[in-house]
Amino acid sequence: MYSFQELKKSIKHAPSDLPSIKVALVGDTATQFLATAIKGMGIKRGWNIDLFEAEYNQVERQFLDPSSDLYQFDADHIILFQSTHKLGEKHSSLPATQQETLADDRLAFIASLCENPALANKKLICFSYPEIEDTVFGSYATKVTSSLTYQVRKLNMGLMDLSQQYANLFICDIAGLQNKLGRDMMFAPNVYVSTEMVLSIDALPYVASRVMDIVCAIKGQFKKCLILDLDNTLWGGVIGDDGLEGIQLGHGLGIGKAFTEFQMWVKKLKQRGIIICVASKNNEDTAKEPFEKHPDMILKLDDIAVFQANWETKVDNIRTIQRILNIGFDSMVFLDDNPFERNIVRENIPDITVPELPVDPGDYLEYLYSLNLFETASYSNADKDRTKQYQVEAKRVSLQKTFSNEADFLKSLDMVSEVSGFTKFNTPRVAQLSQRSNQFNLRTVRYTEADIEALAQDPKVIDLSFTLEDKFGDNGLIAVIIMKALDQETLFVDTWFMSCRVLKRGMENFTLNTMVENAKAAGYKRIIGEYLPTPKNKMVEQHYPSLGFQKKEDAPTAQYILDVETYQPRECYIKVKEQ
Repeated sequence: MYSFQELKKSIKHAPSDLPSIKVALVGDTATQFLATAIKGMGIKRGWNIDLFEAEYNQVERQFLDPSSDLYQFDADHIILFQSTHKLGEKHSSLPATQQETLADDRLAFIASLCENPALANKKLICFSYPEIEDTVFGSYATKVTSSLTYQVRKLNMGLMDLSQQYANLFICDIAGLQNKLGRDMMFAPNVYVSTEMVLSIDALPYVASRVMDIVCAIKGQFKKCLILDLDNTLWGGVIGDDGLEGIQLGHGLGIGKAFTEFQMWVKKLKQRGIIICVASKNNEDTAKEPFEKHPDMILKLDDIAVFQANWETKVDNIRTIQRILNIGFDSMVFLDDNPFERNIVRENIPDITVPELPVDPGDYLEYLYSLNLFETASYSNADKDRTKQYQVEAKRVSLQKTFSNEADFLKSLDMVSEVSGFTKFNTPRVAQLSQRSNQFNLRTVRYTEADIEALAQDPKVIDLSFTLEDKFGDNGLIAVIIMKALDQETLFVDTWFMSCRVLKRGMENFTLNTMVENAKAAGYKRIIGEYLPTPKNKMVEQHYPSLGFQKKEDAPTAQYILDVETYQPRECYIKVKEQ
């Protein structure tokens, strides 16, 4: 973790070309150093944080006054830091009957912010409440509803419930962070009494990192894939030398237990939707043997999306995995016990994340927990099927190699797509894709579920979602179009994004054909598309010209126009799925 001084120094030497995010910080204690840490951590993550810091202890005024500086600043993300210390001060000043409603009152305030129309398009990041063990009741505090301990725990549970209810509310769990780091590290009494700063200097980088984890995830910058070495990473020993009975795994005492629990963690990541892959220097049959035959293996071959075991370099195998998955290297994490292999991968694939695993496998999990590598801003049941989808993609790649003609390969897939508007069933997935899609995303606009629901009800919007399935399996919802009326004859493509899993199968042509059909049916004569460049979407820079759009020379951005009336449907081998 960076030190506070390192973060402070990074602000002075920040690159001038970093993309900017507007962030507001509103707190009831001193937040100047936290603001510095967040700005510094933003730079470390590749963002220039344009930060508004509200005056000390002005939470209610900033949020309840429509003319406040907070609303004038118009931030994309608002951080709300109401401390346990201030809660404790209020708690001690109230009679016992009112102490019992302290958590409910605070939760009602936060809910009112989530429902405030002026904040509907903002992302509210609310800090949880680290516990203060005041020992007024000792352990009996868990039975006394008016105790501070009871109210803080009720408040943290209520925050989690609120985040289920409001899509624009995100919880930065600094209470969990205190559980990991310890209260003595998180809080310095001598600093607090002289500065009103409740976070110690040493804790600030950790808190700022968790804040930026959430901001980056909301902005679509997060990890999607975990690539694993095998020997001494997934199990103890070397399968090729020690044999099936000689590797260390199991639930009993000893180092095998550490590897088993590590596999349990990886299994949970897979169930959450993280893509699990293998890159190992090994004979493939030998490498697969523990997955197939060892009784203590938690991970099975069905859990692995792409299995690369051969005598190629780890770098080459990771590049092969990347080509099959078609995701960015910056979305990948590689775990290997060997320092030499880690360094080789870092030197040759700079964007990939390669944690410096501890020497002792017993320390793997606690170290990885501390990194919070797999932060996310969304989750849906569709995530659970991701491994299967990528396993199927590997089969498609193998099949394609047997065809010399691309058209024959595409015809052989028997592809069908279900086209629909936004519904209550697909809204969570549409919102999730809008937050996750980075490469094939023409304008990179992010939408919440509430935004998608509003668009579906707007008569001036044509909303389209596309699934894709073929003889190998169902890819689920993979493309989204949002077209907004500029006038009675013109549609503007506000959003066009697509999963990179389905590139080079003609989905772009099928999507455009469908867009034109819907535009004609609604009486529109032209479609205008726009490309807004980001660090990740260069692959679609020529998307509109390649589809026959003509460049608008008078536009301030890269805009292109298509005549609906003269459009000729583009060739593709995808059929509309019958309802």
